[in-house]
Amino acid sequence: MRPKTKNPFNFKLLIITITLVFFLLFILRSNLSPSSNITTSPRSNIRQSKSPPKTKAAKCPKNYCGKIPQSISKALIHYSTSTITPQQTIEEISITSRILEEYSPCNFLVFGLGHDSLMWHSLNHGGRTVFLEEDESWIEQIKRRFPMLESYRASYGTKVSQANDLMHVGKGIECTAVSDPRYSVCQLALKGLPNEVYEVEWDLIMVDAPTGYYEEAPGRMAAIYTAGMMARNRRRRGGGGGGGGGESGTHVFVHDVNREVEDKFSMEFLCEGYLKKQEGRLRHFVVPSHRDDFERPFCP
Repeated sequence: MRPKTKNPFNFKLLIITITLVFFLLFILRSNLSPSSNITTSPRSNIRQSKSPPKTKAAKCPKNYCGKIPQSISKALIHYSTSTITPQQTIEEISITSRILEEYSPCNFLVFGLGHDSLMWHSLNHGGRTVFLEEDESWIEQIKRRFPMLESYRASYGTKVSQANDLMHVGKGIECTAVSDPRYSVCQLALKGLPNEVYEVEWDLIMVDAPTGYYEEAPGRMAAIYTAGMMARNRRRRGGGGGGGGGESGTHVFVHDVNREVEDKFSMEFLCEGYLKKQEGRLRHFVVPSHRDDFERPFCP
């Protein structure tokens, strides 16, 4: 009968063993992460490791992604909502715009700051367009509306009533000698402009100012002469990031050639031999550099 006394001990040992097993399983299960419960074969691990990592979608650079440049969008809004249109006709504007299509982005100097300035700035997108204006208050007004336009004050010491005398002066040796307008002794040369205006290699120059429709107005005599001298004094190859000019010359445009001063002074100082086209009141000249060829005559 004594052997029966071992049964309670064995049963107790069995209960303790089962309890320990369940306790260990509980601890192991609670320590495992949810992802570790999913078993994967080595082959599936290899496939996962070979798959390309996920990358974030690339962000479009600022002012890119096919967006219209700000200068162009402002121009579209301005001209579509304004009742004031540029003074030049569409045929006249097309002459300059075709040259800009070929050479822009380039360096474009404009005598005058008006209702067409935003258009010229936009057509030369990516280039440098500078406006020279006689009226300081008008410059400030335009800057408030279109701060992206680069403009400077230009002072003129001439009058339309002096045009005949200035034409005679301009034919003298001191005016036909090619030089930097800043240091010229010619009475027609504009000397008070910002230095950078003289230092930039201009690909295109537009003369549509200053005022010239009455006797006491400054007239465009000096502007036309200085534009021609800048073109003649230019280096043969274009600089300053411009894409035009160079060997072919500087493109110079003069508006309002229906008036006597613009007519005579453009033919005299930009030369009839350099005239490429006239459309309405606009003339287009291409003036070559004389800088390295001082034997070249003032006009062909």
